[in-house]
Amino acid sequence: MEVTVSRKAHFNAAHRLYRKDWSDEKNNTVFGKCNNPSFHGHNYELIVSVTGEIDPETGYVIDVKILKEIIKTEVEDAFDHKNLNIDVLEFKNLNPTAENIAVVIYNKIKPQLASHLKLEITLFETPRNFVSYSGN
Repeated sequence: MEVTVSRKAHFNAAHRLYRKDWSDEKNNTVFGKCNNPSFHGHNYELIVSVTGEIDPETGYVIDVKILKEIIKTEVEDAFDHKNLNIDVLEFKNLNPTAENIAVVIYNKIKPQLASHLKLEITLFETPRNFVSYSGN
C-alpha cells in the first residue's frame, strides 16, 4: 500500500519574467507587470509530497526530519530572500515562472530521495495561483 507524506515550506524571492531574445514591447505584452525591470517578489508556499510503500521496520515512507532537511538545503537556503534571476544559477538562462521554479525544485529534491519514492512539488506563487509537477 502506498502512502503520501507531505511537508510544507515557505520562501520569499524576487524575480522578473522576461526573455532576453524578445523586444521590450513583446516582453511587456506577454508578461505585463511581471516584466518589471526592477523585479517583484512573492511569498512562495511549497508542498513537497513523497509517495511510497510504508517501511515495515520504521513505519515511515520517509522520515519527515530527513525531508525537512532536504527542503531546507535544496530550496529554502538556495532561494529564500534571493533574486531568482540573478542569485540562483538554475535561472541564469531559464525564465523563473512558477512552472519552471517547480520543475527546478523537483530536480533538486528528487536525487536526494531513495529511487523507489515518487515526488510531487506543489508551488503556490499566490494564494490563488499554484502549479504542481511530478516529473512527467
